[in-house]
Amino acid sequence: QVQLVESGGGLVQAGGSLRLSCAASGRTFSSYTTGWFRQAPGKEREFVGVISWSGSNTYYADSVKGRFTISRDNAKNTVYLQMNSLKPEDTAIYYCAVQETNSGKYSSWGQGTQVTVSS
Repeated sequence: QVQLVESGGGLVQAGGSLRLSCAASGRTFSSYTTGWFRQAPGKEREFVGVISWSGSNTYYADSVKGRFTISRDNAKNTVYLQMNSLKPEDTAIYYCAVQETNSGKYSSWGQGTQVTVSS
């Protein structure tokens, strides 16, 4: 079982940057595709982006493409979400999760980290 802990959130002005971290426990973390999601107040959780287990492949939602970058350091059991050119609509709680190999579903959700972008 992988356990994930997100960190790095905070308050930033529009146009600013933040880097979120998703730290994992468990030796098998490096074998999992890992995704980032977010949930704004009153809205459903939405997909932000995903990175393959090796880090060689990434995919982003259109809303963040060109502004957000996902990377990982498997030696540190950590996945990162670099967020640039932040907009007020990026305000949300950000979560990471691993994708189960067999089902394709995401699991082992962290507790989330709050990102607030002021205009």
